[in-house]
Amino acid sequence: MIRIITDSVASIPAEVAAEHDITVVPLFLHFDGVEHVETEMDIPAFYETLEERIDDIPTSSQPSAHLLEGLFEDAAQAGDDVVGVFLSSSLSGTFEGAVRAARMVKSHHIDFECALLDSVSAGYDEAFCALDAADARDVGSSFADVLAAAEVAVTRSRILFVPDSLAFLKAGGRIGAASALLGQVVRISPILTVKDGRADTFAKVRTHRRALAAMVEQLRDDMQRYGLKRVVVHYIGKRSKAIEQFREAVEAVAGRAVEVLPVSPVLGAHVGPAVGIAYECFDMIRDKLTGSASELVVAV
Repeated sequence: MIRIITDSVASIPAEVAAEHDITVVPLFLHFDGVEHVETEMDIPAFYETLEERIDDIPTSSQPSAHLLEGLFEDAAQAGDDVVGVFLSSSLSGTFEGAVRAARMVKSHHIDFECALLDSVSAGYDEAFCALDAADARDVGSSFADVLAAAEVAVTRSRILFVPDSLAFLKAGGRIGAASALLGQVVRISPILTVKDGRADTFAKVRTHRRALAAMVEQLRDDMQRYGLKRVVVHYIGKRSKAIEQFREAVEAVAGRAVEVLPVSPVLGAHVGPAVGIAYECFDMIRDKLTGSASELVVAV
């Protein structure tokens, strides 16, 4: 059997992970003097108060070596192989920690086959890789083909999001004070994305409303060029009427019902209140990744 393992920043709902038999490794969020296991959090409740935490932004931590080794050890003892998909190594040390843990287990289980993929992203842009790997496994594909399905998904997906403000990104050191001030003064709403594993500005648009419309138009353009396999609307913060209106606009373009899913709190605490979209196409999106997806894999 092939086990698919990913982390909680992929933002896969528990019922979806169970349906696809995907193991989710939790990251941790620290606030109010308590360490919270991300997979056990009441995410809507946390997001209700997120805006109030701007002066004391929660901090996060990756899974421990003990936790990761335990997951790989369990698979190895059961005679299972593992394809792992983890959030961008440029955003977290989780991927490197998983590689070290898998190598430790491999050292005393010589027949254990394990390959780990740096998804170079987060949220459902990461989740698509795990979901495609699970789909390949469930139709009886070989280990190599399951891994290939995850690799290809990296090149076929995109995530776009618009923060309500740049305050959280500024407070977390993700942008400079001058950039934050510029956004406030001239009412620039940047559309952000993840490119080559790092947060990047996709476009700068006047007003938040126009930025949301621009994301929908980008979806339309990518659909026409590359087709559309999966799509979700993401949000951070309170689930407002504006988010529902954005979902309706996305559905009108996608021609199908679209789920609205909260982003992982670990990711959300760094970005602050925001709305976005993540989608996977059938063909490669040309500007997502500079190098080859095969370079993102570590075979243990």
